[in-house]
Amino acid sequence: MAATGGRAVTILEYFTEDDGYKCGYCKGTSSNYSNGMWAHTMSVQDYQDLIDRGWRRSGMYVYKPTMNQTCCPQYTIRCHILDVKPSKSSKKALKKMTRFLSKGEVVKGGDVEPMDSHSEDIGIGHQPVACTSEFNIEIEKPLKIVSLEETESTEIQEKPQPDATSGKGEPGQKHPSVGENVSTHSFKRVPKPGKGADPNKPPCRKTKDIRRELKLKKLLQKQQQKEVADVSQEPSCANPHTVPLEHPVPQANQPKSLEEFISESLTPGAAHQLEVKLVPVSSDDPDFTESFNQSAALYTKYQMAVHQDSPDECSESEYTRFLCQSPLQADNPPDGPVSGYGSFHQQYWLDGKIIAVGVIDILPQCISSVYLYYDPDYAFLSLGVYSALREIAFTTQLQKTVPNLRYYYMGFYIHSCPKMKYKGQYHPSDLLCPETYVWVPIEKCRTKLDQSKYSRLNEDSNAEDENRLRDLGKVRVLYKSTVMPYSIYQRQNKRANDEVAVRQYASLVGQICAERMLLYRV
Repeated sequence: MAATGGRAVTILEYFTEDDGYKCGYCKGTSSNYSNGMWAHTMSVQDYQDLIDRGWRRSGMYVYKPTMNQTCCPQYTIRCHILDVKPSKSSKKALKKMTRFLSKGEVVKGGDVEPMDSHSEDIGIGHQPVACTSEFNIEIEKPLKIVSLEETESTEIQEKPQPDATSGKGEPGQKHPSVGENVSTHSFKRVPKPGKGADPNKPPCRKTKDIRRELKLKKLLQKQQQKEVADVSQEPSCANPHTVPLEHPVPQANQPKSLEEFISESLTPGAAHQLEVKLVPVSSDDPDFTESFNQSAALYTKYQMAVHQDSPDECSESEYTRFLCQSPLQADNPPDGPVSGYGSFHQQYWLDGKIIAVGVIDILPQCISSVYLYYDPDYAFLSLGVYSALREIAFTTQLQKTVPNLRYYYMGFYIHSCPKMKYKGQYHPSDLLCPETYVWVPIEKCRTKLDQSKYSRLNEDSNAEDENRLRDLGKVRVLYKSTVMPYSIYQRQNKRANDEVAVRQYASLVGQICAERMLLYRV
């Protein structure tokens, strides 16, 4: 894991090109504008802070709509999961699923969902800029850190590399420099020669796996004591990825909660059995690798049927790029959720077959919905609405052990687009002001957005962006394996002509992230 001083870091490349591209909402040919970055690696806290400034990821590409220029302004929307109340349409979708699971009843026709998926905004008509730099995060290099406190006379030089023909290492291979290295930026370490593992000893286990197993055991004990574990989805050590769902106790004279509606459909002896598995997006996870082919085939079937994609547009490689590659570094702190933080696939297994996959990011303060794809043969189950409600319920479960994780992010809300406007029906919800980056209840935004597609949502005319760029010199950059403030980088690279681009980048990510993340410079 890339780190400086023991902390995971974010390494980005920023793209200054902002030519308009085709809009997937209004179908404008070149009217959609955004700024973008390629995230080679990213910490979950940095991504949390970025989406709170209007950014959103598509695979490894992170982009931010240029709100005052783009044809269909996209406002970040979040839902307060602790106060959410199922709407009439939500209850209808839940009851439809209950009748199907318990009795096998198929209800077709009736109300049609405004959107087949609750997070279709990501990637529609959006072509991420490909990363063409020579940056390679798999090459083991030390990160030398230079601070502003160092004197101006201090020379920042890259240590000489060993001669490629000296016999030390393979020809042309880059070697770590020797010096004051505080940490190593590496994803793959080269093991030292040895005799290998002792076959008489048990295999080594990763600390994070042991910690996750202990947390799972504690969660199981707690659920058993309260006798509220869902009988159809009880997690076990043999299947740690099953999503737990508490069986709520009905309150007298109180309307049913979301959890109660969902639990009604998950009973033993029903006509159909539905299981939801939370699978980390990782080639090291057996559940992910074993289900990959089935998940990829389902994605292709969905894209071709619902979005009329050609086979090339929804191939296995495109599926991997779009929904399996993630810059987020998995993090399992002791006070975090049992699953840890990072990118996951929430798989919906019906009678032993995957019928839907919700792609989500679990972050320090929220679950962020990335995408949903499902089997078109089961469209009559309103899986877009149902999966959104299941994700809200899952967020509620996580919040009980992680108090700060109290929001469900639904991506972008587009008031001018009926297909994306429906997200405002999840109540209570907030929209992010595109100028001051404060959250405003959606009820206070509708009148403004009816009058203008783009609007400053903050009602305080004197309010400013509290995290605006104040000191360009403190922006952190990564140059030749050295982390340094931009002011030092400028002194050492007098020919560098990138101040406009760096200023634009820092203004968009905010001063806090600009001082914490690493902007890669060639």
